[in-house]
Amino acid sequence: MRIVTENEFNDVISNGLVMVDFYADWCGPCKMMAPLLEKLQDEFKDDLTVVKVNVENDMNLAREYQIMNIPNIYLFKDGKPVSQMLGYHPYNDLRNFVTKEM
Repeated sequence: MRIVTENEFNDVISNGLVMVDFYADWCGPCKMMAPLLEKLQDEFKDDLTVVKVNVENDMNLAREYQIMNIPNIYLFKDGKPVSQMLGYHPYNDLRNFVTKEM
């Protein structure tokens, strides 16, 4: 899964449906969600882009989106945030989170 930085963030989210996982390397629940997000990317590869933002490396993005807890998942549609999910969730919850915005 691709890790994006502040410099490329706006370009990445600007087109289509994009899920952004705000995470940190030390976060246990974030590590548990990683394979679920990869599975989601594989399932919806033509309709969804899944990327990660490390909140410790890109603090400005974390501040802009008011990330106080992680994992924190944002769903963007054509550059605009349309939905948010906080904390660890099982695969079916993540799948439903995405399909309701398709």
